[in-house]
Amino acid sequence: MKVSLQFLPDNKKEEIFYYGLVRLIDYYYLLTSYICRGGTMTAVLAEPENTSAFSRVETVASLAQEWAKLRPNQIALREKDFGIWQEYSWAKTWDLIVDAAHALLALNIEPGDRVSIQSEDRPEWVILDLAAVAVRGVTVGLYPTNPTAEVEYLLTDCGSSIHFAEDQEQVDRVLEIEPSVLPDLKHILYTEPRGVVSYDDDRLLYWEDFLEIGRNHRKEYGGAVDKRMAEAQGDDVMTLVYTSGTTGPPKGAMLTNDNVAFALTRLTGENGLRGKRKPTPNDLVLTYLPLCHVAERIFSTWHLVSCGLTLNFAESIDTVQINLREIQPTIFFAVPRIWERMHASVMIKGNDASFFKRALLKFGLKLASIIGKEKVGNNGKHTVKSWLLNLIGYPIIFRPLLERIGLRRCWHAGSGAAPISPEILEFFMGIGVPVYELYGMTENSAVATTNRPGRLKLGTVGEPYADIGFRIDDETGEIQTKHPGVFTGYWNKPEKTAETFTEDGWLKTGDVGEWVDGTHVRIVDRMKDIIITSGGKNISPSEIENSLKASMYVKEAMVIGDRRKFLSALIGIELETVGDWALRKNIPYTTYRDLSEKEEVIELIQGVINETNEKFARVETIRKFRMIPKELDHEDGELTATQKLKRSSMADMFSELVESMYQ
Repeated sequence: MKVSLQFLPDNKKEEIFYYGLVRLIDYYYLLTSYICRGGTMTAVLAEPENTSAFSRVETVASLAQEWAKLRPNQIALREKDFGIWQEYSWAKTWDLIVDAAHALLALNIEPGDRVSIQSEDRPEWVILDLAAVAVRGVTVGLYPTNPTAEVEYLLTDCGSSIHFAEDQEQVDRVLEIEPSVLPDLKHILYTEPRGVVSYDDDRLLYWEDFLEIGRNHRKEYGGAVDKRMAEAQGDDVMTLVYTSGTTGPPKGAMLTNDNVAFALTRLTGENGLRGKRKPTPNDLVLTYLPLCHVAERIFSTWHLVSCGLTLNFAESIDTVQINLREIQPTIFFAVPRIWERMHASVMIKGNDASFFKRALLKFGLKLASIIGKEKVGNNGKHTVKSWLLNLIGYPIIFRPLLERIGLRRCWHAGSGAAPISPEILEFFMGIGVPVYELYGMTENSAVATTNRPGRLKLGTVGEPYADIGFRIDDETGEIQTKHPGVFTGYWNKPEKTAETFTEDGWLKTGDVGEWVDGTHVRIVDRMKDIIITSGGKNISPSEIENSLKASMYVKEAMVIGDRRKFLSALIGIELETVGDWALRKNIPYTTYRDLSEKEEVIELIQGVINETNEKFARVETIRKFRMIPKELDHEDGELTATQKLKRSSMADMFSELVESMYQ
């Protein structure tokens, strides 16, 4: 193996020589272990062109490089194009990453410069992300749904030098902004030329032309990317992850290489998300949530480079169910909204089936309910009773159902980013999908708590990870964490950073929690969302809202009552489910608003309210409710990009409805 040290300073060569010696020993270990598993010498020693073993600090880019050496022919990425799944081997993937990294160097990206991405999930997102890290740039992800005003704020705040705008829609959002407002933005990349090729703006650069710039730079400066990777530092800011902005303008959380490296050891290690079982290169993941969200980055990109598994890109959020059936992923992560939709879909299709299939599903759901309760009572493990019932239900009901929803091979599933109804988790556990609720946030690299196989407690977010600082404040009940995964602060906002930490250096999460059995943690609510009634009672609205949303007829629920005499609620219906119900009841309707105002629908929702009220104390019951007259939307300011309610915006927008309940 030929190694060149010419690009390194003289005073570093001796140090790097010994580092190289250690790496050669590592390769000898990898070689012998690989051969023992039946591999070949070529598979271990094969290296992509112009790569180097000398990345002194482990980064997501250096991890990708290692997989390209170790398993060059294995599939790393897969996307569907014109109905056919296209595959990218690790060798091809790394080759594209290096081309993109050289292009960034050719376009004068210096360490610390920001490279922003606004796009649906696709291979280019991952390639540009890892390329930016390889040249010590900072990746900044934007949500595909961010409107022009938010794009302007985010690009201005981070000072992006290069922006990837997927298609004409995303390009238009940037071009609507006066260039003088974005003085740092030199290039706008795009990968879908339709509608964009006729634009006249010197900043526009087609993705393939961008890669060609990288190839030409690579021919002339072959070791430039390797040199930049070797200079990486642990405290380099790797990415800016912007908060959802429920209480104000989004803030860019700075995550470093060390933050992410620590997170990977906890999330994919023996004491991580899956207990003793670790993901392997044989595992499959479906990517469909926005990659700018820390949870999706963890389960897709970070798992990709740390475990070598195959990343499959869904065509869109609307085709997730179809793509799930095609891929049948072995590891799956979803936010509560997705689990709720999948549950509702099973119920809808069951109601529309033939008499025999309806009867069979009803029998299966009864079995699943018993199995779920048995497993919940046994920390997520089968009892003899649930095991025997599963033997009956699996071959005739559960297996076909799991095949249809796309989770037949799933051995680990996660739910996070928002609270979820325990009834939903119990349903999936009953049919054989092991869903474990976990908790974390961008500011601590999502390392806080998780439920583990055999140690699950429904209604909790699990136990704190081993050897991290975790505490619940005695006075406020706020959850606080302290470990190497905690971020370095908010971009250009030192005051906000200072507010986020306690005097003794603990991260304040803003979430109220409580211990369950002294080991597990239950999230009560966000501190800012706790309702204090006029009678002085403290009430957690999220628990009531989650109970309401457990119904397949309710999509959104917002409980109101702060400084009021009683609780009320704004309810948004699930259009598909309620629409199907209305058709079966021969209730005609035209629009969402028309359907939500039908007397029969109001009675249906009243039934859901009544069922929820039975679960709570009298002071926590909902006395009145009003139907939200439209589907909530991010661009209209009612939801964040992560589909969380903006409570203050909702209260202002629907103030007349709210006040009508208290007149």
